[in-house]
Amino acid sequence: MNVHPTAIIEDGARLGEGCVVHAYAIVTRHSVLGGGVVVHPFAVVGGDPQDLRFDPATVSGVRVGARTVIREHVTIHRSTKPDGCTEVGADCFLMAGSHVAHDCRVADKVILANDVLLAGHVQVGEGTFIGGGVGIHQFGRIGEGVMVGGGARVSLDVPPYSLVAERDEIVGLNVVGLRRRGLPRATLVEIKKAFRDVNVPAGNMREIAAAALASGAYASSEARRYLEFFGGGKRNIARARRGGAEPEVEG
Repeated sequence: MNVHPTAIIEDGARLGEGCVVHAYAIVTRHSVLGGGVVVHPFAVVGGDPQDLRFDPATVSGVRVGARTVIREHVTIHRSTKPDGCTEVGADCFLMAGSHVAHDCRVADKVILANDVLLAGHVQVGEGTFIGGGVGIHQFGRIGEGVMVGGGARVSLDVPPYSLVAERDEIVGLNVVGLRRRGLPRATLVEIKKAFRDVNVPAGNMREIAAAALASGAYASSEARRYLEFFGGGKRNIARARRGGAEPEVEG
């Protein structure tokens, strides 16, 4: 473990083997860092939530997975719930100035670009990339493998593998991300079909997705996870824009 003399590690914090904490970073007593986590200058891990109703005597915390990199001025706030944890997964990259609010659940291999703002209780799926300056509304869900364009505003749930821009606008599938996963061609075709089955018809997307899932037409776990996403959450779900280009994934 390598801790700079000017860093503050509060009594009770737990740091895994090989962690690096740079100058003037703060890791509070509410924090648990996995092995190899790197915390850059002026980041604060485990600060109190920005919730006017929060009682600072609440016992809660933050967990950060192994090998995650936390750049300058990042803030990760602890949970508002007794014995609860705000969670950031393994192998994540939180760029300078990004913020993970209380009770968020950020899965493995997520990238938050500069100044991304996750409000309270946001869930972000594995392998998602969120571009610079994006704001995510509280209680929102961002599925796995999503790419959110810089400066977007997201107030609706975003299904897996989607490309998002502007205000809750799904502009297609994250084709580049899907190809980088090395998925079989048949799986890519199924994901495209699931995307079209849900987004093309008019009507209730949750009901349409449930019917598609029950049809037994989807064999791949990835396509099924796409459809299962519509059965969860409490917020409305973003729909692909009308008249957009077909998601080309067979290539």
